[in-house]
Amino acid sequence: MQLHILHTAPEFSRDEGSPATCRRCILWREGTQAVVGEGPRGAPLMLVGEAPGTEEDRAGHPFVGPSGVLLRELLGEAGVDPARVFMTNAVKHFGYQLRGRRRMHRTPGQRELQACNLWLRRELEQIAPRVIVTLGTTALKAVLGERLAIVAARERSLAAPEGIPVIATYHPLALLRAPAQEEKSALRRTILADFGRALRLAGT
Repeated sequence: MQLHILHTAPEFSRDEGSPATCRRCILWREGTQAVVGEGPRGAPLMLVGEAPGTEEDRAGHPFVGPSGVLLRELLGEAGVDPARVFMTNAVKHFGYQLRGRRRMHRTPGQRELQACNLWLRRELEQIAPRVIVTLGTTALKAVLGERLAIVAARERSLAAPEGIPVIATYHPLALLRAPAQEEKSALRRTILADFGRALRLAGT
């Protein structure tokens, strides 16, 4: 599947620097480049993942690896036009552990999430989405400022500190990693249902 990337990254104040020049945590030493969010300003939906993966790190665009391909497939199936969605991550640099020559994704720590939250908040301010969809527990924690399990979060009405409604769902990577077809099917139905709820809440 060929991805069409609409590159409209947010503009950051020169006084505050940018994710590309950020040294607020150690991840800038690991990643090839900062990977900021992309999508149209004023997008009704903002999708927030955890962090760039190795493909995103090399390409400089969010959600271009296998998870991104699946994410766009799921959005289309739910009736959401991916071109009208702003996609970003809680952390803008790729963190990894070496296993031989392979760079294996490492979940961002609390300090890294806190350090990068400045850029996530600025994206929220500039894009002003109607609804935020968080993909996974790390993204949910970054947006809300508290840790919640996805199961519990899906049963509650949530809002970011900015007052924007939040829909919590699973990261597409969870679907890719599910060992059994039955589990894959159940996760797919759940994610699709959550995207549908977000779409209705956004009024699009």
